[in-house]
Amino acid sequence: MKSEDTPFEGGPMDGRVLPVLVGMTGHPPKTYRIPVPDPDGGPPTVLVYRREPRDARGGLRFARWKYTYDPTGRTGSDRKWPWSKSDRPAAADPDATPRGKPDDADG
Repeated sequence: MKSEDTPFEGGPMDGRVLPVLVGMTGHPPKTYRIPVPDPDGGPPTVLVYRREPRDARGGLRFARWKYTYDPTGRTGSDRKWPWSKSDRPAAADPDATPRGKPDDADG
């Protein structure tokens, strides 16, 4: 597989350039996760970096992408699909009848 030297900005990896594997389209992954082991033997901390377009004026002429640190560490994407569950609370009134209109059964 082909790799591309990609710079990292922000967080503990700031200023480093790592070879990142690119896919069939020539793009590296949108999210790059780096597990950091806990010195006390606990669960590892995961550093999350997000892919962004890179300026052509930088030191690496051929790198088209850079990774920036995401301190929130979100794991999901920002996309909201119509069939996905909404984060909003359910409606307060579970009735199917709109307010202000009498139901046919009421007469």
